[in-house]
Amino acid sequence: MKETVRIVVDAMGGDNAPGEIVKGAVAAVKGRSDIHIILTGLADKIEKELSRYQYPDGSIEVVHTSQVIETAEPPVAAIRSKKDSSIVVGLTMVRRGEADAFVSAGSSGAVLVGGQAIVGRIKGIERPALAPLIPTKNGVSLLIDCGANVDARSSHLVQFAKMGSIYMENVLGVKHPRVGIVNIGAEEEKGNALVKETFPLLKECTDLNFIGSVEARDIPAGVCDVVVCEAFVGNVILKLYEGVGSTLIEKVKSGMMTSIRSKIGALLVKPALKKTLKTFDASEYGGAPLLGLKGLVVKTHGSSRAKEVENSIYQCVQFKQQAINEQIMAHIS
Repeated sequence: MKETVRIVVDAMGGDNAPGEIVKGAVAAVKGRSDIHIILTGLADKIEKELSRYQYPDGSIEVVHTSQVIETAEPPVAAIRSKKDSSIVVGLTMVRRGEADAFVSAGSSGAVLVGGQAIVGRIKGIERPALAPLIPTKNGVSLLIDCGANVDARSSHLVQFAKMGSIYMENVLGVKHPRVGIVNIGAEEEKGNALVKETFPLLKECTDLNFIGSVEARDIPAGVCDVVVCEAFVGNVILKLYEGVGSTLIEKVKSGMMTSIRSKIGALLVKPALKKTLKTFDASEYGGAPLLGLKGLVVKTHGSSRAKEVENSIYQCVQFKQQAINEQIMAHIS
C-alpha cells in the first residue's frame, strides 16, 4: 500500500482563489488515492467551494486561518505580522512535520521569505532556489534560479546546478542530466564576473555532466537539461518564455481564421496542433519547487487555474516518493 502524502494548499493565494485552487485540489484527490489535502484559509469561503464537488471522504480537510497575505504587502513584514495567515500556517505545518509539502499561488515574496524563515534551509545549502520546468523541443528543462536570489555568488550557482541535476535525474528520470550555465556566448572567456567565476567551478565538479555555456536562444532547443543562472536572468528568461509562447499561440490561432482555405486547413491540423501547443502550456508542468529547504515548498503562478494546482500537487507526490530532499542532503554534505 502506498504511503499517503499530506500536502497543504494555500486556498487563498492567487488571482483565482479560492475557486480554482479548491477545484484543483478536488481533481487531485479524485485522480490519486495516495494524497491527503489540507486547505488553509478562510473556512467559510473554502467550504462553500468544496460543497460544489463530490470527492473521497476524508481526502480533504480545511484548516481555518483568520488572515490572508496580499500580493502587494511587504513580504518580511507580512510573514512577521500575519502569523494566522494561510501561508504562515501552511509553512508551519511543513516545519512541524504535519505535512509533506506546501503549495501556493499567493505572494511570491511571502512564500520565499516564509520558506526560508519558517521551514528553513537544508544544512550546507547557502541559498534555496526556485526551479520551474520550461518546455523545450525535446521535452522540458529545469531553470534554476528564476526568482529567489538576485545577488547570487558562484558557490550558490554550483549548488543550484547540483540540486537541479538531482531533481531532473530522480523526478524526471533524465540520466546524467546535461548542465549548462546561461551566457552571452559559447566561449568560456565570455560573460559577466559571476559567470566567469562560476564556469571553472562547474568544470571541476566530477558529479555533474557540465556541458559549458548555453545562450538564451538555444534553451528552447533543449541543448541542456538544467539551465543554471542567478534569479534576475532566470526571471527574465521565464517571463519572456511565457510571453512569447502565449503570443505565438494567439498568432497561430488568429492566422488560421483569416480565410475559408485557412479554416479548412485548421480543421485538418487541429488534433495535431492542439497536442503540440499543449506542451507549451505552463499548467501542464505544475509549479516551481523551492529547492534547498528542509521541506518541500512549491510556488505556482499567481494566475494559476485548477489544472496547474492539480499538477503541482502531483509534483509534490513525486518529490516525496523519490526522496529528493534526502538526496540533496546526502549530496551536499
